[in-house]
Amino acid sequence: MSEIGPSNDINHCALDIKDDVDDVKEDKPCTCDFIWPLLLKCLAEIFGTYFIILAGCGSVAVNFKSDKTVTFPGISITWGLVVMVMVYSIGHISGAHFNPAVTIAHAVTKKFPFTQVPFYIGAHVAGSLAASVTLKGLFNLKPDQYIGTTPTGSYMKAFWIEFLITFYLMFVVCGVATDSRAIGELAGLAVGATVLLNVLFAGPITGASMNPARSLGPAIVFSHYQGLWIYMVAPIFGAIFGAVVYNIIRLTNKPLREITRSGSFLRDVERK
Repeated sequence: MSEIGPSNDINHCALDIKDDVDDVKEDKPCTCDFIWPLLLKCLAEIFGTYFIILAGCGSVAVNFKSDKTVTFPGISITWGLVVMVMVYSIGHISGAHFNPAVTIAHAVTKKFPFTQVPFYIGAHVAGSLAASVTLKGLFNLKPDQYIGTTPTGSYMKAFWIEFLITFYLMFVVCGVATDSRAIGELAGLAVGATVLLNVLFAGPITGASMNPARSLGPAIVFSHYQGLWIYMVAPIFGAIFGAVVYNIIRLTNKPLREITRSGSFLRDVERK
């Protein structure tokens, strides 16, 4: 969910030097040097999304099948912890988006290339579908034991709640994962805690999706499409607005020396 991954620069092929030609040909981008890193990033996003949905929705399924022993706070903690763990696990590989809304928002604010957006979204949906199929095979859930997201009350209220909690999530993501002044080592903790808080607050009302892929996977596998459009639209707009607002207020008059000095508290500890 955060953009803490490696650079997206395209490598270049080696120079083609011929004995009978004095001039050296210009470097040309190699297709394989673009496809292979992108494929690895997408695989990381698939696995990350898979484990997040498996643990988060799995806690809901276990709660249904074990007489609510997990409890609602337990489900909220599970979502927050699994997001934190996966951000730290593969954030350095793919950026740890796990969420089409996050990917689109990063692209709109020029923190992520638009050319890679469809591949990332496909990876998120694939991971969510795979996790939903896994959970359906593991648990014999009744029709009223749906592990996806369904709005309670009016659709308008659900829309605005999803918009606001995704705005909040994306605002935090931009603050801790894309700003060089932030303590980057705590990005996973901050993002996971935000997810936990949002689920505690909005879970009983909307399911606290914040993620189109999180809602789409279970909806397809369990053929449950009630209010699905809310979870496709509201998180995307919420994430875009959250990213744009943070990028507006991130401007600073601090000198570069002060900004770079405050970038990591761990580096300060090492110096001491």
